[in-house]
Amino acid sequence: MLNVEEVLGNLVRYNTIKDKENKQMLDYIEKELNSIGFKTEQKDKILIMSNKENQSIGFLGHTDTVEATSEWKYEKFKLTKVEDKLYGLGVCDMKAGIAAIIAAISQINFDNLNKGIKLYFSYDEEIGFSGIKDIIEYEEKFPKRMIIGEPTNNEIIVGSKGLIEYKISFAGIKTHSSTPDKGKNAIMSAISFINELNDFYTNEIQKIQNLNFEIPYTTMNVGKINGGTEINSVPDFCEVLVDFRTIGKEAEIKIEEKIEYLQKRYIANITQINKLPAFFNKSNISSKTCNFITEASFIESNCIILGAGPVTAHEVNEYISINSLYELVEQYKKLILENCK
Repeated sequence: MLNVEEVLGNLVRYNTIKDKENKQMLDYIEKELNSIGFKTEQKDKILIMSNKENQSIGFLGHTDTVEATSEWKYEKFKLTKVEDKLYGLGVCDMKAGIAAIIAAISQINFDNLNKGIKLYFSYDEEIGFSGIKDIIEYEEKFPKRMIIGEPTNNEIIVGSKGLIEYKISFAGIKTHSSTPDKGKNAIMSAISFINELNDFYTNEIQKIQNLNFEIPYTTMNVGKINGGTEINSVPDFCEVLVDFRTIGKEAEIKIEEKIEYLQKRYIANITQINKLPAFFNKSNISSKTCNFITEASFIESNCIILGAGPVTAHEVNEYISINSLYELVEQYKKLILENCK
């Protein structure tokens, strides 16, 4: 039987920012699971393993983490225990989930169970979702019950929002700032575009609601603006990154129609970076949802999201509680036993 804290400590040691040591982490996971009877079905940047041909439950976890800022107080790639907390980069999002999966499986006697488990480990979840796309390309059919190990503070989550991301570029005409009428200010075009998009968001998109979500409407965020070269020149270029966390199809359609209209109105160059549908599992197991997106949006299966807590994903000095980690192992064991008998 594997100790979940020891497994988590081993996982945190790998620097998987932008998948840097993804291979090393997958090698470690594969070795541990091989030792308890799991066979490798697929391995490159992703890892897919199973222990029986007939699988009734699956677990999915991503290995990558976000970048760490300089404000960290604790070592980023070492599990640090302080009172009832465990610190480390990715410990919450979502290496605790992966550690709990491995530990839970190691503590179950599958000889007494009729059905098996399938395990999926993805990469690039934090940026482009390349890992889950690779998994879907390989996998024809997922097990009937799928568990996503994202942090939820041990609450079962049955819904997560969708996503539409845009890169919007504006071209201008550069000239000296003392003669702005001779040029065209790309930043001012971007400002006008954003203002009009924000009015549309406030007056139309926020009014479309789904009360299943804590924030019951689609949200919009202007995440980055980049343009111009110096204060005394009219900028000939500006780029804006915008994302929407969507609640359903109606909002998605209206957003795409508005973006198409604004593209023509402002002669902007627009790229849709990512688009994922909202996910909602209409089961009676829970009614709770989350406002972030998960890989559940890619899977047409009976998914639930269940992981450790508190939810400190992407925060400085990311941590989980020790109790939450051990509770998660027991929750996973219970789900396995219920689904594999």
